[in-house]
Amino acid sequence: MFSLLDLFLLVIAGLGALYWWQSGLFKGKARQLATEHCRQLDLQLLDQSMVITGFWPIRTSGGNLAFRRTYQFEFSSIGDRRYHGRLILEGMRLKSIELEAYKLPDSE
Repeated sequence: MFSLLDLFLLVIAGLGALYWWQSGLFKGKARQLATEHCRQLDLQLLDQSMVITGFWPIRTSGGNLAFRRTYQFEFSSIGDRRYHGRLILEGMRLKSIELEAYKLPDSE
């Protein structure tokens, strides 16, 4: 028979697994949005990596509870160096994408 401690640990493990699974979905969405944004600007998303740098609860404009996630990524404009970008998701919606100033290719 389960004790109260066993039940508590089972609930904690289930919440941890749910968080881990949901994080993968959000990270995939962030990667897709960054890839599309870079493609529109003729930039190259490097390493296909997204690093979460912020995670906190917020209230949406509709008054609902959601989580704001901030991801950092790297991109290149002409292949000479790496630049940093930042993407913010509120729930599954894109809030903003910010790119570090980067070098434009020479026009010839």
